[in-house]
Amino acid sequence: MARTVWDSSLGKKTVMAVSGLIMLLYLVVHMIGNLKIFFGASEFNHYAHWLRVVGEPFMHYEWTLWLVRIVLVVAVIAHATSAYQLSRRDIKARPVAYRHKKARASYATRTMRWGGIILGLFIVWHILDLTTGTVHSGGFQPGHPYQNVVDTFSTWYGNVIYIVAMLALGLHVRHGFWSAAQTLGAGGRTRDRVLKAVADVLALLLTLGFIAVPVGVMTGVVS
Repeated sequence: MARTVWDSSLGKKTVMAVSGLIMLLYLVVHMIGNLKIFFGASEFNHYAHWLRVVGEPFMHYEWTLWLVRIVLVVAVIAHATSAYQLSRRDIKARPVAYRHKKARASYATRTMRWGGIILGLFIVWHILDLTTGTVHSGGFQPGHPYQNVVDTFSTWYGNVIYIVAMLALGLHVRHGFWSAAQTLGAGGRTRDRVLKAVADVLALLLTLGFIAVPVGVMTGVVS
């Protein structure tokens, strides 16, 4: 049954919708946590430490964090795989491109694929920068996330990469949330306007919330 559902376009869209909502929930929590940086180094570093001990003593050190990471990795892989396979299926079904593109398609809709690629590359860079410190500038300091964040956003390229990725995220969320609602049957004539408004608000809040951190560093509010 699972294979039959996965092989269908509806099954892939459902997997894409559910995995997307899981990632969206994480993004909201992650953004709120990021904004703690405006309360100072001790507050932000304490929050980062709490993420590693949450659930103790029932959960061992970092077990909860790794559980969240595993869920996110599964969600990202499921989302990317279903998106790629649906895209390939769409191309095979329509090997010759339309002569005239639909003018009504929003900019977010037209850039969903490129936005997904940008976000995928950004995730890799973000992990190598602030989690492993592999590509971090200024000398990565384990256990000092506040200083690591300040180091990253003290470079022009760190700001450019992050801000461009967050703009792509906003467009992705704006279209993706509404599409997920439609796939899961939450849409309707009377609810479409509300869902689109919620998608717009979520996209705007996430974009502004995430971009606030590099802007804070650039302006000296966070230093």
